Amino acid sequence: MASEESSLEASTLIKQASESGDSLGGVIRGCILDPEAGLGEPLFDKFQAGLGRALLSLNAVKGISFGEGFDLSSMKGSEANDGWTGSVDGKPTTNRSGGMAGGITNGNPIYFDVAFKPTASISKEQDLLQKDGTVTKHAVQGRHDPCVVPRAVPIVEALTAIVYLNYLLLQRSGQL
Repeated sequence: MASEESSLEASTLIKQASESGDSLGGVIRGCILDPEAGLGEPLFDKFQAGLGRALLSLNAVKGISFGEGFDLSSMKGSEANDGWTGSVDGKPTTNRSGGMAGGITNGNPIYFDVAFKPTASISKEQDLLQKDGTVTKHAVQGRHDPCVVPRAVPIVEALTAIVYLNYLLLQRSGQL
């Protein structure tokens, strides 16, 4: 949950963008705090693939990362691997992978970032290429959100819950 200070800062930035006829993007951090371990399959139905597929289906979403995400690409394996030594509950002792190993939930919190692009429909004038090759100026009229991120939070939460429950039901159906 965002702090009151960061919420006020974001609100101010969104208002400034709107007043100037522009828009902003942003990132929503999602988390499943106490997931069941063992959800997903290692090859054709990874948990993160299912969650990613659902979230990437949302309008304006341009990226998703799990755990340490892209920062993992600049680490060595010895730095990036989640450790299991010292584990008393069967979960990894670190959580750089964001709660999943090999596409299967490991019981640690699942956390991810979803990146949203700025709204394309802005009232600030932009160049527009016409069919005949000429360039004209164009500004979108009407009311448009200067940032979709605040409206997207409950949608990300709902999709995450649906995906999680789907994998949970799939796992339990195999145990009947």
